[in-house]
Amino acid sequence: MTGKVFLVGSGPGNLELLTMKAREVINSADVILYDQLPGEKVLSILPDSAEKIDVGKYGGCHTMEQVDIETLLVREAKAGKKVVRLKGGDPFVFGRGGEEMETLREHGIVVEMVPGVTSGIAVPECVGIPVTHRSWASQVTFVTGHEDPEREVSLIDWEWLAKSQGTIVIYMGAKNLQVITELLIKSGKVPETKIAVIERGFRKDQRVTCGTLADIGETATRIGVKPPAIIVIGEVVNLYRDGSEGAWAQR
Repeated sequence: MTGKVFLVGSGPGNLELLTMKAREVINSADVILYDQLPGEKVLSILPDSAEKIDVGKYGGCHTMEQVDIETLLVREAKAGKKVVRLKGGDPFVFGRGGEEMETLREHGIVVEMVPGVTSGIAVPECVGIPVTHRSWASQVTFVTGHEDPEREVSLIDWEWLAKSQGTIVIYMGAKNLQVITELLIKSGKVPETKIAVIERGFRKDQRVTCGTLADIGETATRIGVKPPAIIVIGEVVNLYRDGSEGAWAQR
């Protein structure tokens, strides 16, 4: 009898933001494939009864390649097991959940998605930056800062983004921050546009660095900004107040 796979979003890393559905599925799993993005607090509650397999990426090194992760999901499900693929944020927002769903469907395996709170909204929110605001931004665009390296032509329209009057939220962009800001300025974005880089959201070592497109690259290099980080670009950054992140970071 073939098992079932759950693609589970764990949220932005704070245990309080893990959904009841996610907790229920995790607690009843036979096998859990996880990476580092759920965070230590979420990983600490994984049940002893489940086999736990680390498939994360650390410092640019993959514990397991994506194709091997998908092969493992198929194998465990075909062995009749209840399999949880645990991801940070939401599995369908730059989490490769769509690819895994396709592979599982191709093999006739039942797959259920368990949505999670995406970090692109939650992390700015926890430091007092709303991604939309009636006075500042009537639209928000989510962008990956790390496209498929095998793609020759980018799917991101930087000129359109530069003209956008809304908020731009960039996932996985810390390492390419200088390139991203230069692309936006070259495409016509005003160099004085406000930007915030929020590292390690919801964790005790969370840090917020603000600046402009013109100077954030130099600042980030000087202070050593590192992933994971969410980048917010736009006038909503004006609403950030130093210290407003304290309550969540200390939980």
